[in-house]
Amino acid sequence: MELLLGAKIGCLLALFVLTLVCGLIPICFKWFQTATATGRHRRVLSFLGCMSAGVFLGAGFMHMTAEALEGIKSEIQNLVIQNGTKSEGHSDDAADSAYMEYPYGELVISLGFFLVFLLESLALQCCAGAAETPKVQEQELGTAHELEPHSHGLLPSPSRGPFRALVLLLSLSFHSVFEGLAVGLQLTVASTVQLCLAVLAHKGIVVFGVGLRLVQVGTESRWAVLSILSLALMSPLGLAIGLAVPQGDSKAGQGLAQAVLEGMAAGTFLYVTFLEILPRELTSPEAPLAKWSCVAAGFAFMAVIALWA
Repeated sequence: MELLLGAKIGCLLALFVLTLVCGLIPICFKWFQTATATGRHRRVLSFLGCMSAGVFLGAGFMHMTAEALEGIKSEIQNLVIQNGTKSEGHSDDAADSAYMEYPYGELVISLGFFLVFLLESLALQCCAGAAETPKVQEQELGTAHELEPHSHGLLPSPSRGPFRALVLLLSLSFHSVFEGLAVGLQLTVASTVQLCLAVLAHKGIVVFGVGLRLVQVGTESRWAVLSILSLALMSPLGLAIGLAVPQGDSKAGQGLAQAVLEGMAAGTFLYVTFLEILPRELTSPEAPLAKWSCVAAGFAFMAVIALWA
């Protein structure tokens, strides 16, 4: 038991240190600042951004969405079976089958998507300046695009970039807590170490992409560091919760609530990936095949990691 506790504490420290270091690399080194980059330097940063987009896409589909769909389906089946057992003799097999076949997981993920869509729409509706800024930027950057043949196109407005970066952080925070919780609930040293290594394998590259995204949207250094620090604490927090939960103590509905939160996080993650990261990186027509290759490489990396994670 002491060996298992020591292994979990070691995993806790490893998750915290790796997340913090990988997230701070693009923030602390000026080489990753896109504002001052030109020529080949800017092109390399653009390729890195495309690769991080592929990583986020793979993390959204191959990890978060997959886990949410599996968890919600499993929990719904358990609830239907439990209700059928309690009302034995009065159950309707056709109704139970309809309940189980309904795409609850897809519904929850879509609700997460539309929740962020609604919040951003409300923010733009309530802040007149936020709605007008893109038009001014479009005129100014449109003129610059005519004067500079190698312009990198329109960038998302400052009002949207930081907001979507915040949504990305929140969704990853949810996911990180559940990852840590899963590690903390393992019953053997071997399974604890194996799951922790699987989490670490994709955690570093994902958090590096988050740090790079924070830099690209112009987040102040102190807020970017604070954001990465808070994100680094999420997996250890989940692991600590897993340690505190008595083994075998599972309240009714707890697993379903966790699966729903995971699904909501997956929906917000996909929203940010498709409406913030990919459009920003693919705006420029420069080297489209190279950018496609970088996005595909990032996705392929996460797809391979999904064999173990």
